[in-house]
Amino acid sequence: MTAPPYVPGHGLLAGKVVVVTAAAGTGIGFATAQRAQEEGATVVVSDWHERRLGEAAAQLGDVLAVTCNVTVEQDVQRLLDETVRTHGRIDVLVNNAGLGGTAALVDMTDEQWHSVLDVTLNGTFRCTRAALRLMQAQGYGVIVNNASVIGWRAQEGQAHYAAAKAGVMALTRTAGVEGAKHGVRVNAVSPSLAMHPFLAKVTTDELLAELAAKEAFGRPAEPWEIANVIVFLASDYSSYMTGEVVSVSSQHP
Repeated sequence: MTAPPYVPGHGLLAGKVVVVTAAAGTGIGFATAQRAQEEGATVVVSDWHERRLGEAAAQLGDVLAVTCNVTVEQDVQRLLDETVRTHGRIDVLVNNAGLGGTAALVDMTDEQWHSVLDVTLNGTFRCTRAALRLMQAQGYGVIVNNASVIGWRAQEGQAHYAAAKAGVMALTRTAGVEGAKHGVRVNAVSPSLAMHPFLAKVTTDELLAELAAKEAFGRPAEPWEIANVIVFLASDYSSYMTGEVVSVSSQHP
């Protein structure tokens, strides 16, 4: 089954300042930045890879690009500070940064475990903490985290990634409760399989075919299909949602 036609923008984020981490490349982060822009947002993009970030910013056009490694607290604070200095506020933060890898648990090194946890879970924590401080002072704001169905479902060789994404889900629920009294909403998306060129490079055709066969639609999601749900959670249409993890998957048992 082929992907549906690309959905045009409807102004869902008009007038909002949206920050997207890990927005370089061709994956969900870049698709989210592009969709937010098409929905009328003023977009700020960040990534640790300076060259690829510059390429993404050039492709998007009128955006602020800030190099940021989410494992470094000073980088995270600089990202928010530069956004506020340039645009006066932050309405939406999309925590997209994550690091994967494949290793059997018995062979997994401490370094492999810690590196995935530090980017995927700790990085989301650092960015969420900084954004919550700012948004609570504003009295409003939205944070959308990128989790994964692997946080719910077992997949061989993914113990570190699964633990990190399950942690993102728990962090989302707690942050949603804590932020609510200050007018801040925190939700997450939980994609299963979104196809983009980088994934194709690091995954075998056989595994991709096996994973796609488990999806009800018989195909991976397009990154923009995940981004559409992120846009919904970032928009006022989800005003009564917080602490939720929304599955963006057609996968059947």
